Amino acid sequence: MVREWDPRTASSDAIESLLHTFNAALAADLPDDPPWQASSLREYLVEVMPGSRRIAWIAEKEPEPQQVGCRILGYVHVLLLGDIGVIEVLVHPEVRRQGLGRQLLATAARRAYQEGFSALGVEVVGGTPAVSFYEALGFDREFLETRSVLQLSSVDWPALEKMAGGIGDGYRVEFYPGGPPDPLVEAYARAKAELRDVDDGDLDLRPSSVDPERLRDSLDCLHRRGMKPYIVLAIEESSGVVAGLTEVVVPAQHPTRADQYDTIVVRQHRGHGIDRAIKARMLLELRSAEPELAEVQTWNAQSNEAMIQVNAELGFQPDRDWCEYAADVAVLVHHLGATR
Repeated sequence: MVREWDPRTASSDAIESLLHTFNAALAADLPDDPPWQASSLREYLVEVMPGSRRIAWIAEKEPEPQQVGCRILGYVHVLLLGDIGVIEVLVHPEVRRQGLGRQLLATAARRAYQEGFSALGVEVVGGTPAVSFYEALGFDREFLETRSVLQLSSVDWPALEKMAGGIGDGYRVEFYPGGPPDPLVEAYARAKAELRDVDDGDLDLRPSSVDPERLRDSLDCLHRRGMKPYIVLAIEESSGVVAGLTEVVVPAQHPTRADQYDTIVVRQHRGHGIDRAIKARMLLELRSAEPELAEVQTWNAQSNEAMIQVNAELGFQPDRDWCEYAADVAVLVHHLGATR
């Protein structure tokens, strides 16, 4: 049975059942990834940025005699974000290829259509069954990037310290656990606005906030979801402007593996070793700030050769292709027979 589901009011047993299904799918598709934990999982599922909405459904297996509660075997949500709906479909490996994923997707697509959205986007991990699933339903690949993973146990820490100190004269590097102080937020946002000038085909399924107020909201949302941000800034000493930044988030849901977010060097400040220095400084700080941390994962467009080179020097190893797919909602709904 598929039904709309609100994690805010769901029982703890239901959250635990969804976690079990998620980790079963993770073990089947990405066996080297760490399993997720229950810590702040409800908050992760509930919290969204102002102006966005997430609607979710679950597929349940009816309980056996004397069994308490139902078992969640499938999950789908659609995040209504700007002009695109972003979906995630999850099916337990033991019930795959039985039409459940298609049923879940049809449910979410119908709602997106009813809400007036014209496009659906989804992140798809290369080498998993999801690739053929979405392509068979008419989704087109719009953007490709590579995930790389750094094992902290393999880092050459003395070499990293040299990289962190290799920034050009006239700049200083500052570390801010939890996010930058409020007086720096506007300068921080101006540096992030560099992303608006880059048209690399990314669908913005994980958009970056570049407006100061929106950026504050984004940092607040991360904290509410149980995801602790760490920020390193390169400051031009003569002007006080943010010349470069890098962001890493450590989620409570998988605290042994951190997620790299944006790394940006403002165009007129490139060529001073800022990108390498700020990323090296970040790793040095994380070593003491997050002793449980074992890995950091990052994503790069394959055309971003400069950042790929920096990551290689730091010790990141390419791991998986990560794709963004999109489909026209009306066409998809018709294809799935989900017009009612």
